[in-house]
Amino acid sequence: MKEKIIRKIFNGMIYIHILHHASEEAFYGSWMIEELKGHGYNISPGTLYPVLKEMVEQGLLEKEERIVYGKIRKYYKTTKEGDILLNSLRESLKELTNKI
Repeated sequence: MKEKIIRKIFNGMIYIHILHHASEEAFYGSWMIEELKGHGYNISPGTLYPVLKEMVEQGLLEKEERIVYGKIRKYYKTTKEGDILLNSLRESLKELTNKI
């Protein structure tokens, strides 16, 4: 039971990290994997890319394809809706951390 709760919280924090970084500047998937590693998250491409796809489908991120060194690289950044959600989550987290 404890591990399931930790996993759910972990998954939620990944979404917040993605929104945070996407609001600052566009990023590509392998960069995000390395960034999350720096925060202690060991996430595989098979986990990250479905999350990014879902966030695009939900209108939280927009995807742009760029050619880098002759290959297509997908960059992600927040939409207005993604920025609004991120700000709401920040306020909720501030309130929660102040209470606990």
